[in-house]
Amino acid sequence: MQDALLVGPGVVVSKAIDLVSWITTLINHKDNTKKSDKTLQAIQRVGQAVNLAVGRFVKVGEAIANENWDLKEEINIACIEAKQAGETIAALTDVTKLNHVESSGQITILTDKTGVVQAARLLLSSVTKVLLLADRVVIKQIVTSRNKVLATMERLEKVNSFQEFVQIFSQFGNEMVEFAHLTGDRQNDLKDEKKKASMAVARAVLEKGTMMLLTASKTCLRHPSCDSAHKNKEGVFDRMRVALDKVIEIVTESKPNGETDRSSVSVFTGIKELKLNIEALWENLYFESKENLAAALEVILERVEDFTDSAYTSHEHRERILELSTQARTELQQFISVWMQAQSRKTKSAAEELELTVLRVSHSLNQLRKELHHTAMQLAADLLKFHADHVVLKALKLTGVEGNLEALAEYACKLSEQKEQLVETCRLLRHVSGTEPLEITCIHAEETFQVTGPQIISAAETLTLHPSSKIAKENLDVFCEAWESQISDMATLLREISDVFKGRRGEKYDHLSLPRPMKNNANLKSLKPDKPDSEEQAKIAKLGLKLALLTSDTDCELEKWEDQENEIARHGRNMSRMAYSLYLFTRGEGPLKTSHDLIHFLEGFAAEGLKLTSNVQSFSKQLKDDDKLMLLLEINKLIPLCHQLQTITKTSLQNKVFLKVDKCITKIRSMMALVVQLLSLCYKLLKKVESNRWVSVTKKDIMDGKT
Repeated sequence: MQDALLVGPGVVVSKAIDLVSWITTLINHKDNTKKSDKTLQAIQRVGQAVNLAVGRFVKVGEAIANENWDLKEEINIACIEAKQAGETIAALTDVTKLNHVESSGQITILTDKTGVVQAARLLLSSVTKVLLLADRVVIKQIVTSRNKVLATMERLEKVNSFQEFVQIFSQFGNEMVEFAHLTGDRQNDLKDEKKKASMAVARAVLEKGTMMLLTASKTCLRHPSCDSAHKNKEGVFDRMRVALDKVIEIVTESKPNGETDRSSVSVFTGIKELKLNIEALWENLYFESKENLAAALEVILERVEDFTDSAYTSHEHRERILELSTQARTELQQFISVWMQAQSRKTKSAAEELELTVLRVSHSLNQLRKELHHTAMQLAADLLKFHADHVVLKALKLTGVEGNLEALAEYACKLSEQKEQLVETCRLLRHVSGTEPLEITCIHAEETFQVTGPQIISAAETLTLHPSSKIAKENLDVFCEAWESQISDMATLLREISDVFKGRRGEKYDHLSLPRPMKNNANLKSLKPDKPDSEEQAKIAKLGLKLALLTSDTDCELEKWEDQENEIARHGRNMSRMAYSLYLFTRGEGPLKTSHDLIHFLEGFAAEGLKLTSNVQSFSKQLKDDDKLMLLLEINKLIPLCHQLQTITKTSLQNKVFLKVDKCITKIRSMMALVVQLLSLCYKLLKKVESNRWVSVTKKDIMDGKT
């Protein structure tokens, strides 16, 4: 499948655009019978260029056909048609076949422009067929990839031994990377902003869910009889399955059976549509019954009740919203009455009165819209400010480590209350978000808080029951980080909603997408003044995801070590944690914020790598020659990479930050891959040394008569 990915539909689209450009140039030349030799030579060059472009296009199409036997015949037929059309165009524009030279030095030809146009139509038709078939290939690839991920998830869910889990999770990580690449490319190709946003949030769930799945599964393996651990794990698997289904729903444009309509019209969208209908009626573009207009307003006001019924809406805001709702209803009734009178009177005064009522009803709706926006934004801002310190999360972690079940119940109740506040706020924000993509982001935030809250509580319960469990503590940390990350995303969401409301949104934004843009770029002014483009963002984020999965592999290897304080294990763990912080940096999160942080991190990572190699070298002295040589060969791969990383930190980063980040992540990813191999090899050799030592001691005891 790799060849198909390399010459995939994206390449086909690129070649198709080239073809359309050349064909347009060719058929748009001036249609006169007398043409200079220079003009004819130009036409011939364009015709040849079309034929060459067709050749490149066909080559890509045939490569895709060879990787997809079920569509091979259809693609090849379309490619043959395209090739024939290209050759026809080249022949019709071949000047060497013309022999009509006049005394003036100009060539007079009856150019077969009709033939060229017909050939161009055939060519474009065949190109369209290939593009449609290539799109089916992409969909098939994504569905196949999703099915592989689902199958591996089922195996992960049923696994009973840690060793088996490590093997299967490694496969799962590779499959998730492939799925992320395919869906990321698809997301970039989507034109519908709503679908694009939906794809982005589904991929965000999968990205964060991968890390949750790892720690939740490890906790279950470590504490198999703990109900809260199983409950925690089941929640992760369930949400990831929903996200996988959502991706397939988007790419196949299908709707699951029995799906509830979460995309009912928001208050802002309803107000916008009502105003358009009023203006259209005023301009007599069509007849709208007064019942329809009144019914539309009542639907809007019914949704406004989400604000007035909310326990978190202040008394002042509630009274103002009710007042403006009544005013909007009154103004609309007045408009309908005046409009009906204007239909019969047809006078200037009637028209002026109608115009005035239109302005009044529009103003009242705008005032209601403004008040709703202010209510939701103030509530959200106050809530984020109040919970900025994450006091409840910190308390849950502390009670878990202390094993205090009574305190756990108290703080679990407080987190549930906080969750309900956030869920309600997201629901209100959706009504005032202003765009469909932002509405989807609000729904995503609401669902994330709704799901993550109980998961944090179950993870905290597991830790409280097993307060000395490192893996249970790590699992709780991961879910708390997801909560904190969603709080941070919500703050960004507020700024975006505010920009839309104030009309300041001059450029498109990314909707919590995977890959995420680097929020840190604002702090890297000395490195690069402009934001990275989407291609750079995607490249860095994909590298970051691969790095995160490698840290998971490292952690799995480290779990095998009985002596967690072993120097090799300790330095490997440090490198894994540092690598994970770099992954967070690619998401715009974590401790790395500035260029100085990044440089300091790279220096520290390289130093930690050299410490690891030093300890491995010391360990190698205990080994026999063959084992020692095998281990030293692995060390000699890692040492140069550490030195290269140190060299990178000493070179100028000016205006090349994203190039440098790209290089650094690639370098660190290679280093972590070696660390995984080193840890696995060292563990096996350590066991071998211990086994040989035990055999030697036993033999000695036998010789001494002690056994």
